[in-house]
Amino acid sequence: MKTSNQDCHNKKYPLFLEEEIGEISPEKALFHVIPVPYEKTVSYGGGTKNGPLKILEASSQLEVYDGNSNPSKKGIYTHQPLFADSPENLLELMDGAITKTLMLSKIPVILGGEHTVSVGAFNSFIKNGRKPGIVQIDAHADLRDSYEGSKFSHACVMKRALDFGLDIFQLGIRSLSPYEVELRKEKNIRYIDAKDLNKKIPDKILPDDFPEEIYLTIDVDGLDPSIMPSTGTPEPGGLMWYETLEIIEKISKERKITGFDIVELAPIENIHHPEFTCARLIYQIMGLI
Repeated sequence: MKTSNQDCHNKKYPLFLEEEIGEISPEKALFHVIPVPYEKTVSYGGGTKNGPLKILEASSQLEVYDGNSNPSKKGIYTHQPLFADSPENLLELMDGAITKTLMLSKIPVILGGEHTVSVGAFNSFIKNGRKPGIVQIDAHADLRDSYEGSKFSHACVMKRALDFGLDIFQLGIRSLSPYEVELRKEKNIRYIDAKDLNKKIPDKILPDDFPEEIYLTIDVDGLDPSIMPSTGTPEPGGLMWYETLEIIEKISKERKITGFDIVELAPIENIHHPEFTCARLIYQIMGLI
């Protein structure tokens, strides 16, 4: 079922975990959830503009105990959704919300939308004098300089990170263009691709010289389609649930995660487990942080 941009504007967006924790002031919440239902450049399956709302709705079904702790005790504040009509407007709106979050020494949690929303996060961190290492979980390298005539395509996100001067580390990739293969070599981009993670998750994920501050960007197609069918470009051979958690847990122990996003969920009518999986993953990451 298709949903128009106007429909997205008119729908009331619930708060993350609203039924369990209610509304919390931004000053008292460590985690600031920022929904960004932006979708302009998807090139195969669409519907990512509906992802943030569905994740927030699914979060109402979460238990506050995540298996190890109760992350909600640190406080979760949900911003009003950001509706952008252009890449420039996207960067401006996201910078406003993320800057307010960082000035409070809180952690922004971005809900996309297509992967382009991550560029808005990178831009805002840099404008605030921060230069985090970008850790990417994804099926695709997203290293094209432009795609279908746009430098702000979802397929160019990590190239924009490089243009910002940010160090990147790629995890779970299993689909690259020849250009991206060469760019990896040229720029000495570090990575552990899906086929290698499938053999063994290393004891240590990140290299010693990688930045201490981390921004984690997760395109849900990094997960295997068997647990994440609701995405525009599913690729076989992805990460499974406990593999994903193990990788993120190791990263959280090695470095300090100061922001993260979940992007590219394209909900499928009457199939609910993917949005619940996203909500649960977000909450688990909060717990690991």
